[in-house]
This record gives sequence, C-alpha cells and structure tokens, in this order.
Amino acid sequence: MTTIAAAESQPFQAEVAELLHLMVHSVYSETDIFLRELISNASDACDKLRYEAIANPGLITDGTPPEIRIVPNKAANTLSVVDTGIGMERQELIDNLGTIARSGTRSFLSKLTEAKDGANLIGQFGVGFYAAFMVAEKIVVTSRRAGSDEVWVWSSEGGSGFEIAPASEEAAQRVARGTEIVLHLKKDAAKYLEAYEIERIVREYSDNIQFPILLVPEEGEPRQINSASALWQRSKSELTPEDYAQAYKQIAGAFDEPAMTLHYRAEGRQSYAVLLFAPSQKPFDLFQVERKGKVKLYVRRVFIADDAELLPAYLRFIRGVIDSEDLPLNISREMLQNNPQLAQIRKAVTSRVIGELETLGEKEPETFTKIWDAFGPVIKEGLWEDFERREKLLALARFTTTSGEKRSLKQVVDDFKPNQTEIYYLVGDSVERLKSNPKLESARARGIEVLLLTDPVDAFWTSAPLDFGGKPLKSLSQGDVDFGLIPLADDKQDKKDEPAADAATTIAVIKDALGERVSDVRASQRLTESASCLVAGGDARDRALERLLAQQNRGEITKPILEINLRHPLVAALATDSAQAKDLSLLLFEQAQILDGEMPDDPAAFASRMNQLVLRGLGK
Repeated sequence: MTTIAAAESQPFQAEVAELLHLMVHSVYSETDIFLRELISNASDACDKLRYEAIANPGLITDGTPPEIRIVPNKAANTLSVVDTGIGMERQELIDNLGTIARSGTRSFLSKLTEAKDGANLIGQFGVGFYAAFMVAEKIVVTSRRAGSDEVWVWSSEGGSGFEIAPASEEAAQRVARGTEIVLHLKKDAAKYLEAYEIERIVREYSDNIQFPILLVPEEGEPRQINSASALWQRSKSELTPEDYAQAYKQIAGAFDEPAMTLHYRAEGRQSYAVLLFAPSQKPFDLFQVERKGKVKLYVRRVFIADDAELLPAYLRFIRGVIDSEDLPLNISREMLQNNPQLAQIRKAVTSRVIGELETLGEKEPETFTKIWDAFGPVIKEGLWEDFERREKLLALARFTTTSGEKRSLKQVVDDFKPNQTEIYYLVGDSVERLKSNPKLESARARGIEVLLLTDPVDAFWTSAPLDFGGKPLKSLSQGDVDFGLIPLADDKQDKKDEPAADAATTIAVIKDALGERVSDVRASQRLTESASCLVAGGDARDRALERLLAQQNRGEITKPILEINLRHPLVAALATDSAQAKDLSLLLFEQAQILDGEMPDDPAAFASRMNQLVLRGLGK
C-alpha cells in the first residue's frame, strides 16, 4: 500500500471526532450503505468533472472516461472505490474529509446516538463518507485534482485525527485523475470482498448511477455491474414502482419511500424530462435559513447544478431531476438565475407539481394527508409569496378547525351558516389554547366553523388580503366582527333579555382606569360567556403576528383594543362599585392578556389584586 512520507497530522473537527467514535464503536444492521455512499460521492465527482470540462476541455484530454471501479483484494483485506472524476487538492481533502461543513450536524449526532439503527439517518446529513468507518479500521484516500500535477494522500484510523502527505511516485502513477479510496476492512466485514455481495449492493442502491460501475475481480476482466441509464429519460411504461422507489433513494439520498412520483416529458417550445418525488418523511434541512431546493438540473444528461432553484422555496421538499435538451451546456451557475428558458421551465414545472398535489388530494386523500402532515407549513409559505397561485394553494391547504381536522376551504364554505359571508380564523400557539379562546364564543354559539391556525407561518400569510371563492378570510382577533345576521344554533342561548351594564358609563370607567394601556374600549360582539378579550384594530396587524415580529425585534406591539361583555356580572359590577372600579378594570385587562397567551405587565400586582378580590368575595 502507499507509503506516506513527511505526513502532517491534523485533528478532526470536534463533530467529526464524535461522529467517528459512534461509527467505530456502534454496530448497525445496515452497514451495506457505506458502499452506496462512496459510490454516490464518486458519481458526484464524475458529474463535477463533466461540468468543469465544458469550460475547460483540457481537463479530459487524456481520453479517460468518467467511471467508477470497485476493487476487492482478499489477500490485502482491502476494498477500493476508485473514480476518474474531478479529484481533490490538498486543502479540499482537509475540508471535505476533516470537517463537516453543513448545518444539522449536531442534530444528526443527537439522533444517531438515540437511534437503535442509524442507517436511515446516514446520507441525509452530508456525512456519508464517514459511514465507511463502520466496516473499515483504516481508510487511505489518494487523489489528484483534474489538470494538476500534485497527488495527495489522506489517511485515518478513525481516531482523533488524520494524516495528509504528498503521494509516493507509485501512487501518483496509479491515480492519473480522480480519487482512490482504500478501505482496510475489519475482520467481520470480509463479506464485502465477495463479488456477489458487491453486485447485490450496487444493484440495490446504485444501479441508475449515470457512470459505469466496474467490478475489478482479482481474476478475470473488469465488468460493468450497473445499468447506468438515466431513468428519467425512459418511458413510464418501462418502469415499475420499485424502479421509482430505488431511483428516489439514489437521487435524494433518502431511505424512506416516496409519497408522490411525478414523471413526464415536456415537448414543444422546450423539451425536457422531469422526474420528481415528494418524500414521506421530513428531510433534516427542511427549515434551513437558505430554503434551498434539492432538484438537480441536467442538460442532455450532463449534471449542471443541484441548487438551480428549479422550484419555488415553498416546494423545496420536492426531490428529483429536470433534464433539459435546450439549455446550453456551458451555462454558468450565475446565468441560471436570469435565464429566460429556465424561468419558463420553473413556471411550468411548479404548476405541474401543484396540479399533481391537487389530484392526489382528490383521488388519494390518505397519501396527500401524509404529504400535508410533513410539509403543510412549508407549502403555506406560498400563500404569502406566490400571489399568482394563491387561490390554488388555498384550495390545496388542509386545516384544523372547530369542526374537525384536515378540512379544506371548500368543505368549510360548503358548511357555511345562513347569511354567513366570511371565512373566520384564529391564529395562536396551540389548538387546545385556541379552542378555549373567548373570541370563539359568539361563533361557537352560532355553529360557525373557525380555522385554528398554529404554524408560525400562519401569522404571516393571513396578513395578506385573502379570499377563497369570493369569500374573504376574516380574523376573529382583528377589527369589527358582527354575527347579528347569523342565527344562533340554539335559541336558548339568546341572552338579549338579560340585563346589561350601561355601555357609555362602563366604558368611561374602564378607559379612565386603564389609561394608556389600551387604544380603545368597546362593547364586544365576539363574547357570550367571558368578560373581556383583546383585539387589534381593523388597520393594525393581527396580534399573533405582532407578537411574533416583536420576538424577532422586527417591530413593537401596538396598544390593543379591550372588548367587554356588557352582560357579564364582573363588567356590570364596575358601574355599581366605584371603590373597586380600577381593580376590576385592571383585572378585565389582565385576564384578557392571559387568555391571549401573554403575561400581565406586572404579575405581582395582578396576583395581589386577585387575592384581594377573592378575600373580599369570601367576606374576609
């Protein structure tokens, strides 16, 4: 094996050291995935070479085609994975193999520690290379960057660090371009030297890799063991559900099953093939700040980019491939953003994906529910961002309401009460808290269905002027609400005959007591049982959105409006008990704050006030 001369030792990044410890000292049932990960990395290296060679043909003047070779050596107890891809320079070896430069690493380590079997996690966090330490006691990587005269050797035994050194003359001659990874296998991993075992793993995980995978046996000629066909270019009639499932796992680097598959070819002004999947489980990076998509762009089967923004950010959970026949091969990543052809593809594919989700919701509601449960909060981002498709996205959305779960707006509108003209909603932290919100009381008394919105994004998209089928969406926490024309569900609930406090006198007393704490005090049309609630003015932001923005230092909370129930005994007492008027007014305000999920401005004063009123009621 390669002799490393003048080797320089370097420590691993802290997360890598912890990861390697887990890999080396843990036993997972699906160790086969190490080979899938190494082949996937090799395929990426070949893709990158083809892409860079478009601008610099000199990188492949030697005529060596991009390919991947697997070389078992029973005598040396080694398994080598060799590619003729782009290769790595010294610093790239250090950066790529000595650190994990992706977010989510800490989350991955935590889940890997807790999981009984980490196979379903590896590959999703950019740590696929390290899976090789499950079967290898030592790994030696020799690499030559395409177009470079320098060859470097990286080696590690999975401890606290690694060594890197210039390659020997023998190794430099052996690696003319690309990367050679030599695994010195553990004793219990000897099965991976058997040709039939290698072929089984390649067929299962890597059959559709776009480059030839050659098995180089110790005796006999090398032979290709994968089909190396672009599955998305094949006819749907040729493919089985198993073919699609395997393609999804290879393309997305995933281990779940796809919940939705979309495969078609567009012809006409532009020609391109599309193979897209909706996962059935949330990817770890779904809520990264960058909100980048994961659909790969190919041009005539040449990989161009995996971050070309081929779908809007609210569809970033979609995985797959778009392969264009018309885009120029030399298109740069900078040109991708402003290319009109790509913009047309993006628009057409986005509409097709939404249409496919609509069809799934109608014909396979259980499958659609699985997608919505995983990605509903992401899709709802489009209600704020994509004005053109807002109506379609509203039709697609499913909501928890006071009448049930997974309700569509069409179902809500179909169940409108007589004289109802608006779709009502409340935004909050949890369904349980919203169900107990006093602002629902008048709607509940009339059997009006109300959307209960609890995702953080709900506070944003509901701030836009929205309607569905001509029915406006209306917040029960904002502006005026009048249910006067909608009959009560039970005539016995009508409390119009009950005595009410004098509105003008009571409101004047409360305003005087609260001062600058509120912008206004008024009689409520929302309340039937509770004494008070807080709402925002018609021109102000919904209170849920204000709180969310304030937490992010993006705005201040404006003074709310206090609405009071003039038929509540506590409100009525204000007009007859001038001695306690201020305390009762403050109590109404602070109770409303608590019911809205806020802390009173002065919790100690609130507790003292409550104690005094309770003792007074007890006659103490």
